[in-house]
Amino acid sequence: MDAIALLIAATLNAGTVLALAGIGLLINERAGVVNLGAEGMMLVAAIAGFAGAAIWDSDMVGFLAGMAAGAAMAWAFGVLVIWLNTNQYATGLALSLFGAGFSAFVGIGFTQETLGERPSFAVPLLGDIPFLGPALFRQHPMVYLTMVLTAGVAWFLYRSRGGLVLRSIGESPESSHALGYPVRRIRLAAVMAGGALCGLAGAYLSVIYAPLWVEGMVAGKGWIALALTTFATWRPARVLLGAYLFGGVTMLQFHLQGEGVQIASQLLSMLPYLATIVVLVLISSNAAWIRSNMPASLGKPFDPGH
Repeated sequence: MDAIALLIAATLNAGTVLALAGIGLLINERAGVVNLGAEGMMLVAAIAGFAGAAIWDSDMVGFLAGMAAGAAMAWAFGVLVIWLNTNQYATGLALSLFGAGFSAFVGIGFTQETLGERPSFAVPLLGDIPFLGPALFRQHPMVYLTMVLTAGVAWFLYRSRGGLVLRSIGESPESSHALGYPVRRIRLAAVMAGGALCGLAGAYLSVIYAPLWVEGMVAGKGWIALALTTFATWRPARVLLGAYLFGGVTMLQFHLQGEGVQIASQLLSMLPYLATIVVLVLISSNAAWIRSNMPASLGKPFDPGH
């Protein structure tokens, strides 16, 4: 039972990274913009967050630095694809490649750095409950804030006027422009908000999840987060559940190794990516279902002059 409780706790921890990035990318795509640069943004945010936490000895500074780095990269991406109408897919891939190289270069001086002793957290009273306490109520506050954030984004998208405007831009930017909404500025704001959340995910990864800096430490999580938006059919609650599913698959490999299961470690390391491929294949088999849920203008440029 103790091992299962630890597996559940590790699943929530790992899923938080994917959920933060997935929710950020969902906001982008609800506005009609596809950003394939999540991996690069998370890497730059990871080194920015780790450097901030190491230099100022403050996790909060690390989180803010990561969010700022993610938002800055998203701003550059947004200017290119929204104002200059560059190809969203090619620009996103370029952003991802740039982030990988830039983070490796900047992070050279931090590979031997370590953060101070990590604080432990527990919800009063609930953290002492047998099994449930270790499994659910001894997490970093960011784990619970991510759940609250998911509920907040869902409320914003489906219960607020601003969310309705954002979704309408993702469906038909021409109609929104005709009604007088500043489509480009709203799209840029959505892209930057998504970038900030991807940055927060990267900072959480390097400051809390694995408090260190290693080149390439995001290890594909940005791509999994991107796949999560399709897996979740662009619904925030499903992004959260999918993040925990993929987080559980990721942690299962370590759990099985700890239990002495005789399976090649390389095969176990493939599990989260195999799960991603299987899910995407199953979803892609029903094209009509994807079209009915996907924002109609996703990935399409908008030029108010035409």
